Amino acid sequence: MTHDPRIEAVEHFYDFHPISAQQILAAVASRGVRLQDITEEVLQHHDQDHYGGTAAVDRLMAEAVVIAHDEVLDVCSGMGGPARYLAWKTGCRVTGLDLTQSRVQGATELTQLAGLADRVRFVEGNALAMPFESASFTLAMGQEAYAHIPNKAQLVRECARVLRPGGRWVFSDILKREHLTDEDARQLFDGMRFSEIASVEDYTAWVQANGMRLVRVVDLSEEWTRILLERHAMYRSLEAQTVQRLGREHFERYDHAYEHFVGLYQLGILGGALIHAVRDQ
Repeated sequence: MTHDPRIEAVEHFYDFHPISAQQILAAVASRGVRLQDITEEVLQHHDQDHYGGTAAVDRLMAEAVVIAHDEVLDVCSGMGGPARYLAWKTGCRVTGLDLTQSRVQGATELTQLAGLADRVRFVEGNALAMPFESASFTLAMGQEAYAHIPNKAQLVRECARVLRPGGRWVFSDILKREHLTDEDARQLFDGMRFSEIASVEDYTAWVQANGMRLVRVVDLSEEWTRILLERHAMYRSLEAQTVQRLGREHFERYDHAYEHFVGLYQLGILGGALIHAVRDQ
């Protein structure tokens, strides 16, 4: 695969993200919970770095009808919150794939502390060239991560490839609802490392071109607009920690970028959806 500097930019972005294993463990400690007493019930209140927390994972889980025998791939798994929650709640096995080594290491550490390492593992790798055999999984999932990935047509090909016949692909993503100007697209990449924002119509075409069938699309745009306003306030509440860890300039740059991002939701230019597709038999 040809080198794409946008991939490296995403990796660097998450090395300096406000949510980290260190930040999650600090939040747990602030509740008076010792390391040896950490469980999934404790972690799930702090490690869901996506929109909607465990309620959103519950919705994805219900849409996909996850069962204990499922072999699940979480594409762009981040700190591993959804993967751990899914395995804990259903008994399934989950493999998390993430580009950023520090996220894989942090997710692995948190999973070991929660006592779920026998069912949840994390692998460092590129979602555009997954390090897995074809037909390895019964379900592929993801939450608000694919907007970071350039060449999403290749992402869809890879997700279809690693699914078994009849396997499900259930994910949520940041989508464009109206025309996105070149300047807004540039700012989204510069500030948030979002590449080639797709639409529902784009995903529908890619799904059909790769031997999959679209089952359902659930529009989440209104819900996400509210959540994003709350998340921006949450990130601002971490100002002291972020400045201490990464510096004042980094905090202010990220705050400005997030304000622009949220503004595009308020204008109806960006939105989001939960998309469910199935690989043909």
